[in-house]
Formats: sequence, C-alpha cells, structure tokens
Amino acid sequence: MTISDIPVVWDPACLRHDPAGEVWLGVRDAGTEVAGRAVVIRDALAAAGAPITPAVAHDDTVLRAVHGPELLDHLAAIWAEWERAGYPAEHGRDRVVPYLFPTDGMLAGLPLREPRAPHGRAGRHCYDTMTLIGPGSWEAIRAAVDVALTAADLVAGGARVAYGLCRPPGHHATRDAFGGSCYLNNAAVAAQALREGGAERVAIVDIDAHHGNGTQAIFYDRADVRYGSVHVDPGAGWFPHYAGFADERGRGPGEGANLNLPLAPGSGDDEWLEAVDALCRQARADALVVSLGLDAAADDPESPLRVTAGAYRTACAALAALGPTVMIQEGGYNLSTLGDLVVAALTGAAEGAATGWMGPSVRRAAGAAERGTRMEMTAGPDRTTPGSSART
Repeated sequence: MTISDIPVVWDPACLRHDPAGEVWLGVRDAGTEVAGRAVVIRDALAAAGAPITPAVAHDDTVLRAVHGPELLDHLAAIWAEWERAGYPAEHGRDRVVPYLFPTDGMLAGLPLREPRAPHGRAGRHCYDTMTLIGPGSWEAIRAAVDVALTAADLVAGGARVAYGLCRPPGHHATRDAFGGSCYLNNAAVAAQALREGGAERVAIVDIDAHHGNGTQAIFYDRADVRYGSVHVDPGAGWFPHYAGFADERGRGPGEGANLNLPLAPGSGDDEWLEAVDALCRQARADALVVSLGLDAAADDPESPLRVTAGAYRTACAALAALGPTVMIQEGGYNLSTLGDLVVAALTGAAEGAATGWMGPSVRRAAGAAERGTRMEMTAGPDRTTPGSSART
C-alpha cells in the first residue's frame, strides 16, 4: 500500500470560511487558521499521487448525535442575523465576535436566557474571542463535517485508511460550544459514524499539539469511544488551559477510557514518540480515528514542541497499523512546510497499513511500519514547565 491508495476526501466549500483574523488578548491579529492551509495540503497530496475524492453530502443524523441542536442552529444562523442587524454596515464589525459570556459565575444560578440582540447571543455558545464567524463560515463548517463523514464511510466500507481534509478544524468543539478556531467536531462525528456503521469500539488518538478538549468532553462518559492525546502541557500555560491534564480519566461508564499525555514545552521526537507509543499500546478498538494536527512540528508558529517530519511518518505508520483508520485534519499552520508534513504522515500511514506493527515500540518503526494489535487506555505522567499560550 502507498499514499496513492489513500483517498483524500475534499470539498472546496471548506475554503469559504474566512475568519479575517482572531481577537487574542483584546487585539485583532491576522491569525493563522486560513484557507491557504487546505490549499497547500490538497496540492501537496495530489502531487504525491494521493487520489482527491469529492465529499458526499450527508444529513444531520450523525451530527446531531454529537452536537446539540442549539449550537447547530446558532452556527447556521448567526452571520445572517449579524448582517441583518447592521453590525458590518453601520458599526464596521465585519465578523461575529463575542464580547459577553454567560458563565456560571455571571448567572449565579439564574436561568440561561436567549438574548434578543445578536451581539448578546454571540457568546452564548462560544468560549473565546479567537473563533470568528463571517460570510461563508457555516458552509465551510458544514462541508468539513461532510468530509469527515465521507472518510468514515469509506473506511466502514472497506478502505484501510482514508483521510479527511477538514477545514476548519474541530477538536476543540464540545457538544454545545465552539472555540479554539474549531466550530463542529469533525473527529467526533467520524467516530460516531464508525460506531453507527458497526464498530463496537472506536479509539480516537489525537496528535495535535494542543489537547482536544472538545473531543474529550463529548466522549468523557462513554466506554465505546476512547480518547487519547499527546499535547503540550496546559499546565505550562498553553491552550486549552483548563483541560488536558493526566488525571482526567473519564467519568461514569467512561472511567479509564480517557488518556492524556502532556509534554513539556520544547519536547521533541523522543518524548513525543514515546507518548505516541503509549497511545498505540494502550487502546483497544475495532476502528481508529486520528486527529492529525501537524502543529507539533518544530517550525510551527502555534506550539513549542519540536517534532520532525520523520517522527510524523513513524507515528502515523504505527497508528495506521492498528486497524481501519480515519485520519482527520486538525492544526498545522506553517504554510511553507505543512504540505510536506501531511505527505510524510500519510506516507507513514500507508506503510503501517501495508505491513502491520511488529512490537511495543513506535521508534522501532523508523522508516518501516510495525506489526501489532489494538490498545487499552491507562494513565501517564503529567509534566509541568513554564510556558506561553496558543491553540488548535
């Protein structure tokens, strides 16, 4: 199996989302989650011989099993309401930006009401000021879900590996809230689709540089979808700050099905591959979803990790060797290297799917996929080092 055997699911509507920057610490910056990310990835994969496969439109059945109806209705309607209220034309507010958040501390036990004004509703389902909405955003957000569902359909139908070129990314979106440049949780939707397609147990392995707090939250009470993540330590000052710690193990029926492996800022291939190795050895599943973030790379502007393209190839070989695999695009923001990183990741996935896993150490894969079985989650060590702040 080679990269030419991995379908790359794509919908050009994913380019319609233009957040026009992000508001970080009160200042509007250019932002890094731009449409050019998807173009760079698509073109690099096409040049490498991967087949570009059009996404198929799906109804909302699986999506509504993952997200609440109020969030979906809000995302679908808020830009039109914003525009009708005159914020762009009369006030120069060209994107939906929340300024008020109805936290538990604010409400102090009062019922959560629906504000009449769109600018009052803007923070109803959003938990940060970085995740803006504009014309075309909903079309791209919904197209990314169709990309994920099509990739899941391909794997459920017998494809060994399928890759969903989702944009915007999704792993920070919870059931009822969005943030971290994520709106709907594409990886969670793919996992739910695999469950409904017949997989009794699904594992999600998240290798984005930042913890997928949304994915964790969606499945935190469930044993049938397990979540594991390697990411920069939120305790060292990194997004999402409030989640992603090693003692978060799941709740109720999901107790023990959640595994977080935080890494100190500055961690490179050795530490990162050791954590990926633990994720590979400690989950059992009939199908796998990989949240493929490339922002742990050494030259990415959004994280302090120092992972190389070779390590991505090795990690994805080990992951894809575990069984049927859906790969969902998450972060990755250096446009000059992003395409090469995705090609390295999918090349490794093809190698792993072709040859299987040979033993307990991911690092033994270095250049060739290893043979193996599936995983069961257990906890790992937390690490704390002073750090800064970023997302996705």
